[in-house]
Formats: sequence, C-alpha cells, structure tokens
Amino acid sequence: MNLGWIGLGKMGTPMSQNLIKAGYPLIVYNRSEDKVAALKKEGADAAANPKELLEGCDVVFLMVSDDQAIKDIFAGKQGLLEANTSHKIIVNMSTVSAEISKEMASRLQEKGNQYLDAPVSGSVKQAEDASLVILAGGETAVFEKIKPLLEIIGKKAIHLGEVGSGNNTKLALNTFLGIITQGLAEAIKFSETKNIKTEDLLNIINNSTLGSAFTKMKGQAVLDKNYNAAFTMNHLTKDLKLAQEAGYNAPLGNAAYESFKNAAPQLGSEDVIAIIKKLK
Repeated sequence: MNLGWIGLGKMGTPMSQNLIKAGYPLIVYNRSEDKVAALKKEGADAAANPKELLEGCDVVFLMVSDDQAIKDIFAGKQGLLEANTSHKIIVNMSTVSAEISKEMASRLQEKGNQYLDAPVSGSVKQAEDASLVILAGGETAVFEKIKPLLEIIGKKAIHLGEVGSGNNTKLALNTFLGIITQGLAEAIKFSETKNIKTEDLLNIINNSTLGSAFTKMKGQAVLDKNYNAAFTMNHLTKDLKLAQEAGYNAPLGNAAYESFKNAAPQLGSEDVIAIIKKLK
C-alpha cells in the first residue's frame, strides 16, 4: 500500500514516523513546510496539496486540530473531495465531532471512497512509543482491512460501530479527562489550604485505589511546576465543547468545560493540569 499522512503536529509526526519505520512508503502534506522537510529526511515524499496526496495513495491518514481543519482539508481548494478517485480509504484520527465525520464519510462514499473515524487515546509519549489505543468507527470490512496499519501506530485498535462511534467515544473519554483533571487540581488546592503537603497527599492518592498513571504523572508535574503541554488546555477545552454540543447533559463535564474555558485565554498553550493555577 502507498500511504498518505496529513497533519504533522505533536501527535501526527511520531505516528507517521512509525509507519515509515515499518517500511511503508509515505507521502505527507502539512501547511508548515518545515515539518514536511523533517519527514522527507526520514524517507517520506511530499504532496503539494490534499488532492494530489489522495490521488497518489491507497490509504490516507489525518491528524489535525478541529472540525474547521477537516472542512478545509476535505472541501477547500485542492482538497480531498476534488480528487478524481475511488476505492481509497481515508482514516481520520483527529478528535472532531461525529457530525463532521458523518458528513465527510457521506461525501466520500458518493465517489466510491471509504472513511473511518479513528481518534486515539494517549498523548505524545504514547504516539512515540506506538502504544496508543485507537477508537474506530465505520464499516467493519474497512476496519479489518487497515487494522494491521492501525496496530503499527497503536497497541490496540477497537472497532466501536458506525461512522462517528470513534469520535463519540473519544469525547466521552475527554469528558472524563476534564473531570479528573479538575478533581485532582481541586484536591491538591484543598490540601494546601489546610497546610497538608502536596507530596503527602499525592503519596496517599498514588498508594490507594484512587491512584493511576494519570495522577502520578500530573501530580509530579504540579510538584515540579512543569506545565509544558503533553495535551494542551486549548485542545481539551475544544473537546469538552464538542462533547457538550453532542447533546448529552453531563453536569460534571459541563462544569469542567466552564472551568477550562475560563482558564484557556491565559493558559491555553499549557498542559491541562495548569488549571490548578486558576484555583484559589
């Protein structure tokens, strides 16, 4: 298979590199040419636009920021939908709405192409280690056909149902992420107001049933005052907004959204646990 990749950000770059390491020919497209140049040094070719990329590939992966980016890549000038192709597979690994996936899947299928939504659970380290969990929605036959590729990118690929199922599952996960991030930050702040050392609180949490890889990692980040982003507050805020717009009334999720939305103008490029800076 000739593979294509659109979106060479913090996640897309290591994910695409893992396909190159596995020996697959890869064509890439990204608006920032410096990121393309880095992949070319590793053996990738470059396309001038999404249309050209799709015409030269059997399977195209996308990893971009939001619904608007998807609209631009699919329906913009020289976009994927302008390609004169059929029997191509587009795998959208971005965290976007189920609605945009259903729309683009329908438009691709009109031309005889196929679509999977396949967002991931995990952040940059898991992308680098190929230990992501991939959440797929779409036709079972399409999923099974490209599952070996997904298993190069991640440690597990799960088929969840029709188009949009992967997107909705990812929004459920990130609702949970918003809630537990806010909860951990509030627990630490509460303990500080009662003169309890943060080190002691985290030691107790991490040696109890409440402990997890997340509490260990983000707790240590608070202790170190290290708010360099593994997952930015801007991205989580966007995802919580999408979850709210999906129509389920999640009281804690909605409260987390309001908290992160209020903090994002000042802290949006920092890690999600930087929400602790906004707590009194």
